[in-house]
Amino acid sequence: MKKPTNEKQKQLDKFRVQNTGPGKKMTDDYGTKVSNDTSTLRAGRRGPLLFQDFHFYKKQSHFNRERIPEKVVHARGFGVHGEFETYKSMRHVTKMHFLQEAGQKTPVFVRFSNFTGNKGSKDTAVDIRGFAVKFYTKEGNYDSLSLQFPVFILADAMKFMDLTHAAKQNPKTDVPQATTAHDNFWDYVANNQESAHMVMWLMSMRGRPRSWRMMAGWPINTFRFINEEGKSTFVRFKWEPRLGVHSLLLDEANIIGGVDPDYHRNDIIEAIVKGAYPEYDLGVQLIAEEDEFNYDFDILDDTKLWPEEVVPIQYIGKMTLNRLVENFFAEEEQSAFDPANLVPGIDFTNDPTLQGRAFAYRDTELYRHHSANFEDLPVNRPIAKTNFNLRDGRMRYRIDVDNVHYHNNSLAGNTPAEASFEEGGYVNYPGPVEGHNTRELPSESFYDFFSHARIFWNSLSTVEKQDLIETFSFHLGRVHSKSVRQQNVEMFANVDTEMASIIADNIGVERPKTSHVQENRSYPSLSQLNTTHSAYTRRVGVLIDNDFNGSEVKSTLQILQQNGVFLDIISEKLGTVTSRDGVTLEVNKTFFTTYPWLYDSIYVVGGNADNQAKFDQDIRYFINETYKYYKPIGIATTAQAYLRRSEKNNMAGVVFAANNPDFGKDFVAAIAKERFWNRT
Repeated sequence: MKKPTNEKQKQLDKFRVQNTGPGKKMTDDYGTKVSNDTSTLRAGRRGPLLFQDFHFYKKQSHFNRERIPEKVVHARGFGVHGEFETYKSMRHVTKMHFLQEAGQKTPVFVRFSNFTGNKGSKDTAVDIRGFAVKFYTKEGNYDSLSLQFPVFILADAMKFMDLTHAAKQNPKTDVPQATTAHDNFWDYVANNQESAHMVMWLMSMRGRPRSWRMMAGWPINTFRFINEEGKSTFVRFKWEPRLGVHSLLLDEANIIGGVDPDYHRNDIIEAIVKGAYPEYDLGVQLIAEEDEFNYDFDILDDTKLWPEEVVPIQYIGKMTLNRLVENFFAEEEQSAFDPANLVPGIDFTNDPTLQGRAFAYRDTELYRHHSANFEDLPVNRPIAKTNFNLRDGRMRYRIDVDNVHYHNNSLAGNTPAEASFEEGGYVNYPGPVEGHNTRELPSESFYDFFSHARIFWNSLSTVEKQDLIETFSFHLGRVHSKSVRQQNVEMFANVDTEMASIIADNIGVERPKTSHVQENRSYPSLSQLNTTHSAYTRRVGVLIDNDFNGSEVKSTLQILQQNGVFLDIISEKLGTVTSRDGVTLEVNKTFFTTYPWLYDSIYVVGGNADNQAKFDQDIRYFINETYKYYKPIGIATTAQAYLRRSEKNNMAGVVFAANNPDFGKDFVAAIAKERFWNRT
């Protein structure tokens, strides 16, 4: 596969080092060739190690320092490179250079991450996920930091530490890992009730994405666009995946976390390697400066959403992720994102959470890298030319040859010189400031904790509501403190009394005395079931062995591949399987090395196996698990005996090849539908 190139890639290529190849001789980090890299220097064959073994000292001491502190939150991450293309000019509202003309392309680096777990945790935890995008613009780096929800769990940055302490592992035992199903988190929720809205999103299907390629992203904060005339427009952003928003069920997420902890990483790696590049549309919601107070929510409150039906989304560009990192540590682990990395045309508002984030992110990276020079690491380095008077410090790569390194000066003609607003200099928006010093939240509507949470509940389908109740019951059911369980039931009764009552029954506490807030609005955009559906890049397991119907299977596989379906050929053992008419297929997975939960669908072919009883047992196991999670199943003519209709099974989503000339087409349509909720 040809590697896409852009300005950032050309810059990174300068740092690429190939250590292996014909004629390459090993050296140490100072260039001295190494004659022995397997044995330490010792006094006699059976003697002690000599301190003068400088090669061992260099090798071991460097190894001892290979890791840097992991991030306090969002430690588990994965990064990929890509490109953003602007659809339409936004010059009427912003002077951001990369949004000026349709067709402009800007290199990007994207990091997906989990909030709670450490680096070694699982991908599929019910968790807050990061979706950070670094735009390498011609005016400097612009960082956009999103979550998979449009709202945040707190309204003021002062609570960052408390939330994180509560969500992370118990300080005594350091467990549990990668989950919020424990006492401390839910005690925090019940006693910090502005969390209600985001916790509803977290407990919904949105908290368990099927793939990063099928996950939306919202930067959650309110920013300002600034145009050439200096006019301000309030803005929020949204990343919408082209494949739609899709999720795992709770049991699936828990099981996959055990059998494939790297599930989301493997998924995006496979897609990019196969050229099925993940794509996302960037949308903006705009509110005129003069309309700031025209809504029944405070536009600066990150615990409230801007409903798309109230503040419409304009889609202004597309991001395509088309290249994997070449070295995880150098590019992903050392990548640094900061919401204060802005370019001319965008500025902060007085959003209390955003104001705190502007300090927190950079301070974290200063600690992790032990240097202010982390911005000069290849993955963080801007493509824009840099001229500044900052000097020295650890990890200093630049060799600054100027005699003058201060401002103002006469010896260098007062250069580097300041740039005016017209010359592209960054100028903060001159917004009005008034009032007395206070620790109050910006408005009384910040204290309305439940109206938007109830709107979210009202907007969900019956299936989504049932799923949310089950997820609440699972998490609160693992809380030991009965008092904390009861407090949460009383709290979420403010959202919906019936929901909280069912949860109370499930977790062994009294039904709530609270009634939900009076809010009847709902918005279709909040239901995940109103999304794009496609068979493209869905994963199908083909269960097969020898003596299958070659023409039928070959035709079906061709149709699946034409629709971009990813296929695994699964059998008893690796090698090939052969049909009755001489068609051969390469087996790339066995029943021993893969699991039914890793597939969106299965195509059951059957066949004659060496151990037929075990083969039939494995197929039935795959069918049962796939059927249980409402996923589509294709049944070849040679496999009809494995699954038959009965009074207990209505076979919704099961497509049979027998006497069906449109089997391939029907199977693709079933795969695209994803789940058959009416299945019995």
